[in-house]
Amino acid sequence: MAHDLSIKSEYTMLSGHKIPALGYGVYQTPADVAEEVVLHSFKVGYRHVDSARVYRNEGPCAEAIKKSGIPRSDIFFTSKVPPRAMGYEATKSSITSSFSQTRLDYIDLYLIHAPYGGKEARRGTWLALLEAQQAGRIRSIGVSNYGVHHLDELESYIQELEAQHGKGKGGEISVGQWELHPWLARPDIVEWCRERGVVIQAYCPIVRGQRFEEPVLKGLGEKYGKTAAQVLLRWSLQKGFVPLPKSVTPSRIEENAEIFDFRLTDEEMKLLETGEYAPCSWDPTTSND
Repeated sequence: MAHDLSIKSEYTMLSGHKIPALGYGVYQTPADVAEEVVLHSFKVGYRHVDSARVYRNEGPCAEAIKKSGIPRSDIFFTSKVPPRAMGYEATKSSITSSFSQTRLDYIDLYLIHAPYGGKEARRGTWLALLEAQQAGRIRSIGVSNYGVHHLDELESYIQELEAQHGKGKGGEISVGQWELHPWLARPDIVEWCRERGVVIQAYCPIVRGQRFEEPVLKGLGEKYGKTAAQVLLRWSLQKGFVPLPKSVTPSRIEENAEIFDFRLTDEEMKLLETGEYAPCSWDPTTSND
C-alpha cells in the first residue's frame, strides 16, 4: 500500500471523487505570501491545498491555482465552514463568500471546521453543504475535529434525510480531518472512519516541531537519512492518512514532499505507538454542546 505511493497518488472518496494522498496546508499563512508559497508547492508536485474561511487566504490560494498553468481538474482545493458560521443560513453565506473570494467554478472539498454551535446548528450546516454539493458547486463534503459522538450524531441525521428523501440523499462523509500524529493517534475516531470508508486527513502531522528531539525520531532519521518531519509524514502516509504539512519556507515545502523513497518497517511503526493523548493544537473533539 503506502510503499507504492508517490506524490501523484490519490484515494477515491465516498463521493466518487479522488483526493491526492499528500496535501499542502495554509493555516496561518499570511494572505500576502499565500499565492507565492502555493505556487511553489505546485512546482514541487503538490496538487492539494487545504485552506479554510478562517485562514483568510482562500483568494490568494485560488489565484495560485489560476496562475499555475495546471488544469483546474488536476488541483484539489479545500475550504471549511468557520466555527462562528454554524447553522443553515450562516453556512450558505460562508459558501457564497468562498466563491466570491476565490472565483472558482467549484470547490473540491468543504468541511465543517469544528462541531461547535449545538446539534441543530450542526444539522443545518450539513444540510447547506449537502445542497451546495447537489447543485454541483462543491464536489465532496466532510467534517473536521468531530468526536465519535459528533460522528454518530451526523450519521443518524444522514439516515434521517435518506428516510425522508431516498437512499443517497443524505450525503456522505467523504473526509474527516483531525490533528493526528504518534502522540495523538485517535484510535477510536480512526476505527469509526475506517469502518465506513471515510478518508482521514492529518493536520499538525509534524507536531509543530515540538517532538523533533524524541530519541525514536532521531534514530529513525539517522537510519534513513531523513529529518524528523519526514519520518512523521511517512508514519502518517503508512497509517493511510492524508497528511497536510504546512510551511512557508521553500526548502521545507520541498523536504515535506520527499517522503516517498523510504518505508518504515512494521516494527518501527510500532515504536511510534506511544499511546499518548497530547494535542499540540485545539481539540474540539471533546466538546459536548
